[in-house]
Amino acid sequence: MSTQEQYPIDVEAVREDFPILRRKVGGDVTTPGEGPDDTKPLVYLDNAATSQTPKQVVEAIVDYYYGYNSNVHRGIHHLSQEASVAYEEAHDRVAEFIGASGGREEVVFTKNTTEAMNLVAYAWGLNELGPGDRIVLTEMEHHASLVTWQQIGEKTGAEVKYVRTDDEGRLDMDHARDLIDGDTKLVSAVHISNTLGTVNPVAELADVAHEVGAYVFVDGAQSVPTRPVDVEEIDADFFAFSGHKMCGPTGIGVLYGKRHVLDEMEPYLYGGEMIRKVTYEESTWEDLPWKFEAGTPPIAQGIGLHAAVDYLDDLGMDNVKRHEELLAEYAYDRLAAFDDVEIYGPPGDDRGGLVAFNLEGVHAHDLSSILNDHGVAIRAGDHCTQPLHDKLGVAASTRASFYVYNTREEIDALIDAVDDARQLFA
Repeated sequence: MSTQEQYPIDVEAVREDFPILRRKVGGDVTTPGEGPDDTKPLVYLDNAATSQTPKQVVEAIVDYYYGYNSNVHRGIHHLSQEASVAYEEAHDRVAEFIGASGGREEVVFTKNTTEAMNLVAYAWGLNELGPGDRIVLTEMEHHASLVTWQQIGEKTGAEVKYVRTDDEGRLDMDHARDLIDGDTKLVSAVHISNTLGTVNPVAELADVAHEVGAYVFVDGAQSVPTRPVDVEEIDADFFAFSGHKMCGPTGIGVLYGKRHVLDEMEPYLYGGEMIRKVTYEESTWEDLPWKFEAGTPPIAQGIGLHAAVDYLDDLGMDNVKRHEELLAEYAYDRLAAFDDVEIYGPPGDDRGGLVAFNLEGVHAHDLSSILNDHGVAIRAGDHCTQPLHDKLGVAASTRASFYVYNTREEIDALIDAVDDARQLFA
């Protein structure tokens, strides 16, 4: 793969859709855009945490608030009907985007990936797991998965085991096959590691799990925004992701579940919206997906997510994937040229669109601060993977992550800033 390959998308046209990328940063942060001459053009490389939001998505949300703001499923007046249709169509559009042929019944809107994980953990895991059962995770799990299933294990008596990560940051699939046995009831795996960039063989994991009758939960927070995903091709029983990492608004996440599995589960939250009939003695639940969406749902956020999916589809998810791969390989190769930089995870031509690294003798937080002085926004810390960082033998790492509006020139700015840090701490 040549790092000089042309971008598969029109990056300059895409950048016009993101006004925030015209920001300058530095100087007096209390007056954004009005700082002194030492401000720098924003180089936003923190997309694995949150992507930026294009004007098309913002406009869709504004249109809702200005044009038909109303609660859904609760009124027969025109605004409520219009909002209800838009909210329901958002479920349908997301189902189409991820290959869920069951449509809206298999798509539950949550606040984020973490809430989706907790929904399954408490609505299914707390009721179905017990002593003698096994939950299998990977060593590269985000805390959203690791902590949640760890706590369910403590509450139910189920044991939690972890599939090893090898020296290149890949899953040890032989170890996975050893761990996933007849006692295993759930396998939860991150699709793309938010620290290592590893793209895990989740379809293969699903095959292994289903052979012993276990369910599979895939954390797609880093994959759905960056590449084509077909949940039925993967054969995931549950699949979760967040809108704010894929050009959408904050406050909206998605839980996909196979319909027959969701049908069997009891609700996680109770109250309005999710009921069919209530008496003083008992209650019954609404149909899918509404039985899992208690209270006023994220209407504006769902409409914004619909617009984000449309935006990404217009770019073409194959193009999005290729663009990220080009940038990740370019960044990996440029960072690898420094003999005092350690990079974590697989080689640059075999990873998702992020690179986590450390500069010898410099704490990740200090490096991040220096990069910020150059206008480069990256992430520093453990990235909600503390046990993985313990395994790597580091307290924290610096992570640059890329998206549809990033360029090689921005990676060059990152490299220049890292080189300045090298000279400063030499």
